[in-house]
Amino acid sequence: MGESQVLPSDGAIVNTSIFAVFVLLTLYLVYRVSSMRTSSDYFVAGSSFSGAQNGVALSGDFLSAASFLGIAGAIAVHGYDGFLYSIGFLVAWLVNLLLIAERMRNTGRFTMGDVLSFRMRQRPVRAAAAVSTLAITLMYMIAQMAGAGGLVALLLNVHSGAGQALVIAVVGVVMVLYVLVGGMKGTTWVQIIKATMLMLCAVLMTIFLLGKFGFSFTELLQRAAAHNPHGSAIFRPGVEYGKSGTTKLDFVSLALALVLGVGGLPHVLMRFYTVPDAREARRSVVWATWTMAAFYVCTLVIGYGAAALVGTGAILDAPGAENSAAPLLAYRVGGTVMLGIISAVAFATILAVVAGLTLTASASFAHDIYANVIRRGDFEPDEVVKVARVTALVIGAASILGGILVNGQNIAFLVGLAFAFAASANLSTLLYSLFWKRFNTTGTLWGIYSGLGSCLLLVIFSPVVSGASDSILPNVDFAFFPLKNPGIVSIPISFLCAAIGTFVGRDDQEEERRAEMEVRSLTGLSARS
Repeated sequence: MGESQVLPSDGAIVNTSIFAVFVLLTLYLVYRVSSMRTSSDYFVAGSSFSGAQNGVALSGDFLSAASFLGIAGAIAVHGYDGFLYSIGFLVAWLVNLLLIAERMRNTGRFTMGDVLSFRMRQRPVRAAAAVSTLAITLMYMIAQMAGAGGLVALLLNVHSGAGQALVIAVVGVVMVLYVLVGGMKGTTWVQIIKATMLMLCAVLMTIFLLGKFGFSFTELLQRAAAHNPHGSAIFRPGVEYGKSGTTKLDFVSLALALVLGVGGLPHVLMRFYTVPDAREARRSVVWATWTMAAFYVCTLVIGYGAAALVGTGAILDAPGAENSAAPLLAYRVGGTVMLGIISAVAFATILAVVAGLTLTASASFAHDIYANVIRRGDFEPDEVVKVARVTALVIGAASILGGILVNGQNIAFLVGLAFAFAASANLSTLLYSLFWKRFNTTGTLWGIYSGLGSCLLLVIFSPVVSGASDSILPNVDFAFFPLKNPGIVSIPISFLCAAIGTFVGRDDQEEERRAEMEVRSLTGLSARS
């Protein structure tokens, strides 16, 4: 079962056709539902979605190519250690449910910068929030673009770097179209459709897989162990992260990033503004959590099923390596048609997630930087929307270039890095702003920039960039930080620096704004809709 897996040549036509139909239908839907009379319509869909709708859209935003392609591949190759991504991604939502969702909805309006700057000095804090948002969203988008390149390399049998780069560029262009045409309302409906399709495909693949083994999960696991070089070790921790003390520490760092990162992801936080009140924001998180719990249970079966039916060797030999596990399994289970459907859903996943990220980044730049830093609050709403659209074009181009650079890396791993950036730069300042009365502007700036800077520095000088065979630059070695995920160092640095900055800096808050934020965050009184 370790032989190279070759997909049929006629499958490329089926895959491309199904994907093209999906893109055309969703673009038409985005055009029909788009209603952008105000900046609120463009950025947060006029806060018109229910908790259930937004919860499904949240799961669509969050269940990215990392969840569908990266985790399935990681489980197929590394077993239990790959499933740790699923556990981390799911448990992380408790942070949003218990600490962030309600207070975010009550306090802000469009972006994370609204909350952080509420009782601080507006311009420096909004600028810092926008820099953080742009860095995190770009990192996340690069991971999705890399997924697009790997997936198309497999489906269309494109092995050349130029061919994969062209595919990444096409995905980027379509993604920008979603944002320019539909704004938040159109993007949200794409997320809802995509999440529904993704869940249906995951459930159907799980049922078909179990059916092939007489609905015996034990038999499926035994076959998976037989076709994985690690054997029964894939059912225990340690295949990927148990090789040495360094790899074990790397796992702890990754776990911290996954669990704490969701609470700082800008595109997730922005979704809390698309509902009318805090109650619906809480309902959104509950709906999203249950949806994702069902999906991640399916990934366990899909991942081990890929090892059982496709074989670890065939997965690693295919274009896209680990990221090819789910498509190869779809072909083995249901032939060309099933492969085409799964491929379309995977593409839809990438497009929808990147569209949401692009909208978040463009909204942050337009609302925080342009409207409140450059124009100092003196602006026309139409003007801000125009700036957001131009920013979307720039962000799209940057993500295409980044996706080409990291093409071939495991997507789940790249997203883990984005989570480390989010937890390091945003979580400390958000929690301190919402729960610590003394927290001030200096603490906010120190928290954001220390977390973002330390995380970036540690990644640059880690095996992710150089010094290893799977590094971005494998032929050079300037790495001195041994861990691939910096969360265990950069997250505490952010919390510590934010606290020190608060005690060092002067208390520049207005007492009225401080009291207003406390009342509004707890009760929702006077919250802007």
